[in-house]
Amino acid sequence: MSKIEQTLSIIKPDAVERNLQDQIKQEFTNKGFEIIKEKKIHISKEEAERFYKVHETKPFYNDLCSYLSSGPIIVMTLQRENAVVENRKLMGATNPVDAEEGTLRKKYGISIDKNSVHGSDSPENAKIELDFFFNH
Repeated sequence: MSKIEQTLSIIKPDAVERNLQDQIKQEFTNKGFEIIKEKKIHISKEEAERFYKVHETKPFYNDLCSYLSSGPIIVMTLQRENAVVENRKLMGATNPVDAEEGTLRKKYGISIDKNSVHGSDSPENAKIELDFFFNH
């Protein structure tokens, strides 16, 4: 049974730098997402390290944190039925080369690092990530 969920979406620095936020937000609303909250922020490397703490043992951790803090980002609370799964489908594979046609990463991503968007990977992480940015 489907239920209304909320998930975190981040429009990453590469997409904000290319002024793609309006197109990306339109893609979400076209797919039935409601943007409940949004804000444009520029986080520090330390904040990025806290946000991505789950990945701290991985080889890409430092680059990921440097990148997320390299420029303004737009953080959003998205809501719809099965928001986490539906957002992951819309984003596509982490590497834009592997992403399906029509997904956000296929359309806008530059590389596996600069893949334009982030989305929570589970309802549990969505709550943690939303709290991180919006202090629910």
